[in-house]
Amino acid sequence: MVVKAVVSYALLVPLPMASSGGSAAISDTEGRWRAYLAGIQARDLESLTRLYDESARILFGLALRVLSDPADAEEVILDVFHRVWNSVDGYDATRGTVWGWLTVMTRNRAIDRLRQAITRRSREMPMESSHEPVTACPENESILREERRLVRHAVSTLSTDQREAIELAFFRGLTHMEVAEALGEPLGTIKSRIRVGMKKLREALPAGAF
Repeated sequence: MVVKAVVSYALLVPLPMASSGGSAAISDTEGRWRAYLAGIQARDLESLTRLYDESARILFGLALRVLSDPADAEEVILDVFHRVWNSVDGYDATRGTVWGWLTVMTRNRAIDRLRQAITRRSREMPMESSHEPVTACPENESILREERRLVRHAVSTLSTDQREAIELAFFRGLTHMEVAEALGEPLGTIKSRIRVGMKKLREALPAGAF
């Protein structure tokens, strides 16, 4: 997902890169964005606005690919530019481009937000609605409570990494490759996490329940 978003950006806006003038040369875009950062360091709001206008749309697309929720992606972008304003001194031109700095912040913040959502949902553990109406009686309520307890116990046997990968693959419908890109891990690692996590769930739940 992250790779696809970066490719989409490359098709729309030239990435800052060295020109024919030598390894120390920078593109017009990179030079302009570094000037914006210098303005932000001087607490110039106009510089922040211009950087936002030129980069926010594509950064939003990057966040959206990770989160699949426009409202969450918008909040991530607002948070990124809040950090740009308050932590602009954290940018080091010797370590990379302004675009690279912005995309790393966006990706990290989006993944943090995704992990928080996964953790919150795993704690809440909503039960899937049945096609058949459930009669409100003490026996049925007791069965539902026991099912919830068993599911919570099964999920608690998973590591955080396994729970995140399974949540993305089975509840968000992402492919293994997309899960790997969203979490910034090798594809083989993600496949292993899902395989081991599913095995743990099967072992933790009663036979036929999973």
